[in-house]
Amino acid sequence: MIYLLYDLILCLSALFLVPYYLLRGVRYGKTRRGIRERLGSYRKGFCNGLHERRVIWVHAVSVGETRAVSPLLRALRHRYPDAVLLLSHVTETGREVALTIPEVDHCIFFPFDLSWVVRRALRRISPAIVVLMETEIWPNFVRAAHLQGVPIIVVNGRISDRSLPRYRMAGKLLQPILAEVTAFCMQTAQDARRIRLLGATPEQIMVSGNLKFDMPEPQVASSSQAQLLHEFRLPADSLVWVAGSTHAGEEKLVAEVYRQLLEIHSQLFLVLVPRRPERARQVGEELAKMNLRHVLRTAIDGDTQPLQAGDVLLVDTVGEMLTFYAMADIVFVGGSLVPVGGHNILEASLLNKPVIYGPHMQNFKEIAGLIRKAQGGLTVADRDDLYHQVRLLIENPAERQRLGENGHNLLLQNRGATERTMAVIDRHLSH
Repeated sequence: MIYLLYDLILCLSALFLVPYYLLRGVRYGKTRRGIRERLGSYRKGFCNGLHERRVIWVHAVSVGETRAVSPLLRALRHRYPDAVLLLSHVTETGREVALTIPEVDHCIFFPFDLSWVVRRALRRISPAIVVLMETEIWPNFVRAAHLQGVPIIVVNGRISDRSLPRYRMAGKLLQPILAEVTAFCMQTAQDARRIRLLGATPEQIMVSGNLKFDMPEPQVASSSQAQLLHEFRLPADSLVWVAGSTHAGEEKLVAEVYRQLLEIHSQLFLVLVPRRPERARQVGEELAKMNLRHVLRTAIDGDTQPLQAGDVLLVDTVGEMLTFYAMADIVFVGGSLVPVGGHNILEASLLNKPVIYGPHMQNFKEIAGLIRKAQGGLTVADRDDLYHQVRLLIENPAERQRLGENGHNLLLQNRGATERTMAVIDRHLSH
């Protein structure tokens, strides 16, 4: 009865979701395929090829989860070279990043969680195992996979401060869903306690650590800063401040600080990377109102004139964050000066960069605490504090280096989640 009610609610939601995804598909050029895949229907011949090999289905909602699961995908490819690695997403931006991962055989959009849709998707794909990133538990999908005898492994699992009350509101309705999950590989002991509180059994739970610590050094790390400055048409003597994964309200604060800092360092350049690239036009309009000239990333090529002092490089692409971090002298990670919950600050540490973040880091509380304890980054309270801390780093190259090295050492000291997670997957794939 509960699942029938859930289906009815989703059917009503579909009246809004289908037009929403159609509009998003138009923006990304994937209208027909996106809706078709979300309804569990795939291009001709796609599923025939899957049935000849063992399929490992990994689901990562969007960009952040896709980047975080990369070490696991690499390990899966190494351990199971003949398997099909299928990666699914909810968002178009997540899919675009996934298309750059060489280990992945196929990328699809995750099906709507309607019972008949997920049954059809699972029947056509016939996975040997399903791996869900970060507690992405869809009731009908989990139930259908369980009924088909497919092991379901939650990896890099976490229960944030924000999501815990919502899960607890579901009460006993959540327990039968959790019972159908084969194993929970949780990031921390606190996450393990929370999933146990929600109804998972001790036998299902292990603390595996955070896959984000296992990120490999990106290829772009071998590029010199001078090469990157030339590629993006910035002057050779630039000091680059990258503000990444920013949200509405943050860009204006960052731009105000940038304009103020230009008074003391004319060769400072701001690279602004909104979390959602489709917001670039809106952000550009805000910059224009502040008399800050901007150049879009997509407008840069070999013939582009070099940017001038006081310009802003406004990024309207996905999948290049680590490239811009590699070019940076200072990194600010957004979603943290506004109450969003923060984003992954370890990507800056991976590249030995000093990282600055705001007070709203609820979704990355453990990582923020570790970075703070290791002195690998700086927390700022507000716009004025951001100005003072960025200025401090502009005027103190040795401090920039110290923070960057401390953050990188923290990453090295906390590796190992991939192998612990792989041990669980191996156990259930070998059955």
